[in-house]
Amino acid sequence: MKRVLFTTVSVLGLMSPALGADLAMKAPVVATPMYDWSGFYVGVYGGGGFGNHNLNNALGPLGFANYTINYDSTGGIGGGEVGYNVQSGNYVVGVEGDGFWSGIKGSDRSQFNNGTLPIFAIDETKLRYGGSFRARGGIALDRILLFVDGGWATGSLVHTNTVPGVGVDSFTVQRSGLTAGGGIAYAITNNLIGKFEYRYYDFGRFVRSNPTTGVLPYTIDNTYSVVTVGLDYKFNWGGPVVAKY
Repeated sequence: MKRVLFTTVSVLGLMSPALGADLAMKAPVVATPMYDWSGFYVGVYGGGGFGNHNLNNALGPLGFANYTINYDSTGGIGGGEVGYNVQSGNYVVGVEGDGFWSGIKGSDRSQFNNGTLPIFAIDETKLRYGGSFRARGGIALDRILLFVDGGWATGSLVHTNTVPGVGVDSFTVQRSGLTAGGGIAYAITNNLIGKFEYRYYDFGRFVRSNPTTGVLPYTIDNTYSVVTVGLDYKFNWGGPVVAKY
């Protein structure tokens, strides 16, 4: 009987390291929590952009034939934003609203000085401020988010028509239009998010029907392209989503 007990104890002693190693190999793997893009956020951004302006007078001002003038504008832009995202798997959808100040302005003065304008008039356009409300969609790669967005936009534009020796016709218009863009965001910490973004604005065409400088009615089409960098603060309400394997 003693010999049997001794043999049993010896076999169990030899098996215990193997059993321990096998149990260690079969231990559940703890998944590393992925970054969760869901939640509210607020932020600021800044950068620069340029506009393109197409002026057309189909009636022929001051006896001249129909003409079209195209000129550009450049300047800085800065603003703030608020938004909300929802993440499901690697997909992120949300909404975002923003408001901005702009110093983007330009004129056709160089064409006037070069004698290429068909009439003695100088036009200048400045984008003063604006805002937008957009839908967003993107793909999250842990702390990296690739996104596109688009929606409604509004902008306040000042246009000035100057005829040397005659006068200045300056007016402000509030235009609504469309905006679309995209970019990349990176979660620096669980709360701070840096991003790089491109956005395109189309404020459509406005009509100046009664210029005070003697020029007959004309129309101007306005589009803008803006590149910005920003920093958002995300409120981590609800906690992170844990990846499932």
